[in-house]
Amino acid sequence: MTTVLYTDADIAVAVKPAGLISEDGTPAESFMPLLREALGCADLYPVHRLDKAVGGVMVYAKTKTAAAFLCAEVQRHAVEKTYLAKVHGIPTPPAGQMRDLLYFDARKNKTYVVDRVRGGVKEALLSYETLCAETDAALVRIQLYTGRAHQIRAQFAHRKMPLFGDRRYGARDGEKQIHLFSHKLSFMHPTRREKMTFSALPPFADGAEIELR
Repeated sequence: MTTVLYTDADIAVAVKPAGLISEDGTPAESFMPLLREALGCADLYPVHRLDKAVGGVMVYAKTKTAAAFLCAEVQRHAVEKTYLAKVHGIPTPPAGQMRDLLYFDARKNKTYVVDRVRGGVKEALLSYETLCAETDAALVRIQLYTGRAHQIRAQFAHRKMPLFGDRRYGARDGEKQIHLFSHKLSFMHPTRREKMTFSALPPFADGAEIELR
């Protein structure tokens, strides 16, 4: 079942399941055909993306004009993206920032933290807040300021805190899904020019006291 959080003539906000690509493709691999069917519309344009392995809140445009506006907002980092993740280990300090230089190796489909600027290296910045912690695991809320490939996964793994289920970045647990979720999305409506915010919770955060605001 496709979860649609909001729709109007310009946009659709929905929860992409993990395991489907966020761009267009066949019904077996892409979320967009499922969303088109749920909305009953043919025109749908992606304006940002989520890794295939990651689920959560996304906004799609229904017109080319709305798509152009939202793409420009994404490019100037005006779309606010907040994630939830369950990580191995406990962040110290419990809240703070992570700033790194990242290099994405397309051949290996993996991002590495590097120590100097060179071709293909980009700066990455996020802030995090520990919401709850167990003996050797924590649920964290993450504000993303740059949208680098595998950014959250690589930055936490570099600090010996791989995400649960993320075997590519060092997790050795038995989880089948990566515990990373696009929890909240805030953006300016393309025609009404008012700020809109939408939230959802992942299964791995069940029972945690998290405000949906």
